[in-house]
Amino acid sequence: MKKKLLAFVMAATMVFSLAACSSSSSNDSSSSSDSSDSDSAQSGDEVQTFKLGSIGPLTGDNAIYGQAVVYGAKLAVDEINASDSKIKFEFKGEDDEADGEKSTNAYNKLMDWGMQVLVGPTTTGASMAVADVCNSERTFMITPSASAVDVTAGKDNVFQVCFTDPNQGISSADYIAENMPDAKIAVLYRNDDAYSQGIHDTFVKEATEKGMSVVYEGTFTNDTATDFSVQLSGAQSNGADLVFMPIYYQPASIVLAQAKAMDYAPTFFGVDGMDGILTMPGFDVSLAEGLVLMTPFSATVESNKSFVDAYVAAYGTEPNQFAADAYDGVYIVKAALEAAGCTADMSNEEICDALVGAMTTLKFTGLTGKDMTWNAEGQVSKAPTAYVVKDGQYVEG
Repeated sequence: MKKKLLAFVMAATMVFSLAACSSSSSNDSSSSSDSSDSDSAQSGDEVQTFKLGSIGPLTGDNAIYGQAVVYGAKLAVDEINASDSKIKFEFKGEDDEADGEKSTNAYNKLMDWGMQVLVGPTTTGASMAVADVCNSERTFMITPSASAVDVTAGKDNVFQVCFTDPNQGISSADYIAENMPDAKIAVLYRNDDAYSQGIHDTFVKEATEKGMSVVYEGTFTNDTATDFSVQLSGAQSNGADLVFMPIYYQPASIVLAQAKAMDYAPTFFGVDGMDGILTMPGFDVSLAEGLVLMTPFSATVESNKSFVDAYVAAYGTEPNQFAADAYDGVYIVKAALEAAGCTADMSNEEICDALVGAMTTLKFTGLTGKDMTWNAEGQVSKAPTAYVVKDGQYVEG
C-alpha cells in the first residue's frame, strides 16, 4: 500500500513539473529569473500582445485610400508578429466609407472588440470625428493620412504620421518659387473639404508673401466634382501655365481628362491626396505625364523596394503613400510601446497616457521620413519630396 501511495505521489509530482515547464516563457532564461523580472515587459522575457485597430473607407469612392491604410498596417503587423519582437499585435480593420458618423461607429465596434491603440482613421473628416471621441475616452490615436491641423488641435493623445496641410501648402509654394519662379498659377480646390481648403489657404498665403503670380482661383464641391470646364476655362483665359490642385485623385483624374479634351496643357501640381492616381482603375496614365506631386513616398525609389515587393506579393497591387504611412504608423506605435514599457494587461487609458509621454521624445526613421519627431500638438516634423510623373512612374523632381 505504501509503495502504491509513493508511486502516485511521484507521478503527480512529474505531471506538475511538466505543466509548470509548459507554461513558462519560450525564453529559457526566464525559468531562473525572480518573479519581478519575469513579470516585467521591460525585462524582455515575455511577449506582450496588444489589440490594434484601423479605420478607413474600404468601400465607396475613397476605397483606394482606406484599403491602402489597412493593407499597409496589416503588412507591418504580420512582419512584427513573424519577428522575434516581444511586442505583438492582434489586428482588426473597420470600414467607415469616409463618413464621420460611420467612422465613430467603427471606432465603437473596435472598442467593443477590445482595441487598445488606433492607427487611423484615414480621411480628414472621419479623423476629426473620431479624434474627439478618442480624446474624451483616452484612447491613443495616430492617423496615417489625415493632415488637417484640427485633427490634433487640443488633443494631447492624437498624432499624425503624414505632414500637415500647412506644411504641404508652404512646401509646394516654396518648391514652385524655387523651380518655376515665373509661373502664372491657377489654384483649383474643393471648398467643402477641410483638407483641400487648408492646403489652399496656406499655399496662397505663402505664394503671396513670396510675390508669386496667382492669376486665378477656382472652386468646386463634392456635388459638382464631375465637370471642371468652367474652372479650366478660367485658368486658361487668365494665362495660367501651372495649375495647383490640393485635391484627391478622383476629381484630379477628371480635371486631367477634360484639360486634354480642350487642348489645355499647363503643368499640373498636386499634393499627397493625388497619390494613387496612377493605379486608379480605368485611368489613362498618359494623362498624368508631367504631373508634379509633393508626397513623402514613391514606390519606384530603390530604398523602398523590399516594402513594395512584400506589399505587391501580399495584395497584388503597388502601394501608395497611404499604405506607406500606415505601415510606418504601426512601427511607430511599436517603438512607442517599447519606449513607454507598456504591457498588454494595461487598459487603453493607461496605454494612452504612457504613449503620450513617449511620443514627444521619440525619433523614428521609416518609409515616409527620416528622423521623424512629434511636437506636443501631435504634428510630425519631416520633409516632403517632389516627384514628377514620367512614363507612368514617379521620378524625383
